[in-house]
Amino acid sequence: MVKPRNLGHVVLRVRNVERAQAFYTSLLDLDVMARYGDEMVFLSSGNDSSHELALMSVGEDAPGPESDRVGMYHFAWRFAELADLRALRAQLEEAGVKAGVGNHGISIGIYFFDPDGNEIECYYELPKQHWPSGDIFAGKYFPDGLDTDLAKAIEAAAAK
Repeated sequence: MVKPRNLGHVVLRVRNVERAQAFYTSLLDLDVMARYGDEMVFLSSGNDSSHELALMSVGEDAPGPESDRVGMYHFAWRFAELADLRALRAQLEEAGVKAGVGNHGISIGIYFFDPDGNEIECYYELPKQHWPSGDIFAGKYFPDGLDTDLAKAIEAAAAK
């Protein structure tokens, strides 16, 4: 299994804590740090944090999330290696979770939704020394998406 690199701290309202916990622990291999019955669970990627993600039950009939309302668009887990992101893509496909890829120049991310419709991004970002000057998102480091040979892409960008 692969583990994300880091996330600050997010608390999500979910309809069913048990179902949400199973999703996050099985796909992202998060550790359960604490659980309070069916009300709340605290999860961590194992980076010496008490938790980066907490899930709080609001009941099966809760509405949302709604794309045309103010609120969270998505949250992101940063991965240490591009290979880990590739492995996650395979895990998502195997689990039947629909996902898309976003190329941001200096980073590349996989986007998908949890069982409650919360959008998640898992991404790999180049080390800062490889960022272009000026518009950092104007780089072309991932021309083939997740299949990019990163060493060759960095070499080509440095030659420009």
